[in-house]
Amino acid sequence: MNMGIQVLQGDIALQRVDAIVNAANSSLLGGGGVDGAIHRAAGPELLAFCRGLGGCPTGQARISPGFGLQARWVIHTVGPVWRGGSENEDELLACCYGNSLALAVMHEARSIAFPQISTGAYGFPLRRAAGIAIAAIAEFLSQAPRIDVVRCVCFSADAYSAVSQALARLTH
Repeated sequence: MNMGIQVLQGDIALQRVDAIVNAANSSLLGGGGVDGAIHRAAGPELLAFCRGLGGCPTGQARISPGFGLQARWVIHTVGPVWRGGSENEDELLACCYGNSLALAVMHEARSIAFPQISTGAYGFPLRRAAGIAIAAIAEFLSQAPRIDVVRCVCFSADAYSAVSQALARLTH
């Protein structure tokens, strides 16, 4: 019962899926980490398009074409900065996954790839974030099975381990 959830280690910008999720900052105008890698791979058209989106609040998501990527869509979501867990960080992170999946369904995406949102520069504890991500994805898929594959693409071995263990806890 993995419900179409896959975990792999690799580069999210290289995924052949309908939509990839960008762990963006609120300006949506590029940055470091996943955001920078996606913007570099998509080309300058992505930045030009994102300028017209007007930003994005934490927990919400916006969509753009994939431009130079293999993915048709880029779903930009802004994860919470970790402040110790007392400022709704868990709920905001879960909203990132749910809102991204809802946008994917609205745009008829059947496959989507996620990075580990908020676990880099935003400091969200990796194992905690992995558990929230897997739970939010599984909850969404149980109610809206129109997505065939959700890939959790992990940049590091530590992230791969954390997300794999979270998925194993859910399915056993």
